[in-house]
Amino acid sequence: MELLTFYHESSNIEDCTRTIADMSNNTLQSKFGFIYSSKIYLSFGAFMNLQVTLLLNERKDMLKGLIAEYSSGKNRENAINKLLEVVNSKLPRDAQVVDFEVGTYVTPVTRRAYAVAVVVYNAPLEQKPFQEFSMEERRRLIGRVLREFNYNPKVLNISELARMFGVSRDSIYYDIQQILKEKLSRKG
Repeated sequence: MELLTFYHESSNIEDCTRTIADMSNNTLQSKFGFIYSSKIYLSFGAFMNLQVTLLLNERKDMLKGLIAEYSSGKNRENAINKLLEVVNSKLPRDAQVVDFEVGTYVTPVTRRAYAVAVVVYNAPLEQKPFQEFSMEERRRLIGRVLREFNYNPKVLNISELARMFGVSRDSIYYDIQQILKEKLSRKG
């Protein structure tokens, strides 16, 4: 299990939601596992505060993500309806929602209504042939195998990996070098 938290405070709702979504999704793309549970904290005022804490379970890998969106309208109901339309269009097919929060705020002077939604989800991974894997996806998969074998590259069949991914043996050797370098840089 691994605990992750993402926090941002801003006077701009768009900046706050976009920053949280970008930070969390960039981090989650590189992590193996699925989101086991989540806590969302959302507050409005002179500044918007948004904090999302996630607990990752590494038993199996899933597509995992966070949607953070906002909408404005002439009243709360209007803003929420527009917001839900956007959020529902962004949820992956067959997504399992782990947690969600919807909040509204009405500005004191202009009486403009804002709605914010944060949705944390898991979805089944798309199955695609190994030959269609990007370099990052290939390295992530090889890195997970190496991690299971205590980063011992001797357990890998380089020729078989090259054939599976449709790349040269040199590409696989280079991938392994980069994975081991990255592991050392994280340690040091």
